[in-house]
Amino acid sequence: STQCCVTVSPMSLTAATSSDEEDDSDSSTKPIRSEKKKNPASLFQTGGDPPKEKKSKKKVPPKGAESEEETPETLQKNSNKKGKAKKSKKKEERPPSPVIEVDNLEEFVLQPAPQGVTIKCRVTRDKRGMDRGLYPTYYLHLDNDKKVFLLAGRKRKKSKTSNYLISIDPTDLSRGGENFIGKLRSNLMGTRFTVFDNGANPDRANADWSNVRQELSAVVYETNVLGFKGPRKMTVIIPGMNSDCERVPIRPRNDNDGLLMRWQNRNMDNVIELHNKAPVWNDETQSYVLNFHGRVTHASVKNFQIVHSSDPDYIVMQFGRVADDAFTMDYNYPLCAVQAFAIALSSFDGKLACE
Repeated sequence: STQCCVTVSPMSLTAATSSDEEDDSDSSTKPIRSEKKKNPASLFQTGGDPPKEKKSKKKVPPKGAESEEETPETLQKNSNKKGKAKKSKKKEERPPSPVIEVDNLEEFVLQPAPQGVTIKCRVTRDKRGMDRGLYPTYYLHLDNDKKVFLLAGRKRKKSKTSNYLISIDPTDLSRGGENFIGKLRSNLMGTRFTVFDNGANPDRANADWSNVRQELSAVVYETNVLGFKGPRKMTVIIPGMNSDCERVPIRPRNDNDGLLMRWQNRNMDNVIELHNKAPVWNDETQSYVLNFHGRVTHASVKNFQIVHSSDPDYIVMQFGRVADDAFTMDYNYPLCAVQAFAIALSSFDGKLACE
């Protein structure tokens, strides 16, 4: 069975997949959900001027045959939730990603997922080698037959705070290399993270600031000062989308202008706030549970789903353990692969203040 409700004490704060009963009792909300899913774009649209330079690029989203795949994919997801025919469908509960063509890797990993398509990925953690125990390398692949490589990430050594480099080459994880595509940087406590693309530091800005790095996302973990208080709480802050469904560029000129400061000061123009979906306590299994619809099989404090408070049924991203060093990571519009991978990397980091 792909359902996983691991029995644990309340202290181990486990988010696992939910039981069949919970799955079925949900079904009354399904029609509403499928209606909303047709246009989640409105949740993320904030205006902002469309970036000029992207106009020509917009015509070449190299993503292959999504439109043909989209409908079966959505039907497959819903068929898992009907309850009646469920037993016979156990084998199909983890359908692969739609056919996704990655012609230009750099472009693909920074482009929002197409609307209506869940991009299903797998994250593997490699701890082998001299210092990989302390600095594992994380690899992101499409979770389909071809297992297409997308990104690699690794924590930098000799850095005061956690600092992960993200690369489009599995072997070149250097800051100066041409494969460097983004980075994840934490504060000293390891409770707040910012995700940048590979643009220049504001100190090296050109006249119109067009070369300055964009902030792609920020993640805030609520501190559990008194130790174990239940599952982790995450807030994810991302740039909004303009009317062309492109990310509004957020290029902070200094530390007081980034996503975290805007969020803290409630200056939410062109900024979207997301949260992890709260797991539900299950008395029977004595654990916190979430329904991952067969995509997550192991209980872990790292399992999470990210949603918008206006539509908690639309899963913007989910992440969870399927083996000791393997995790599934699925993301939807408006996230891109770099944003989702960096959010996942933040959850690996040791947050002493949080747990």
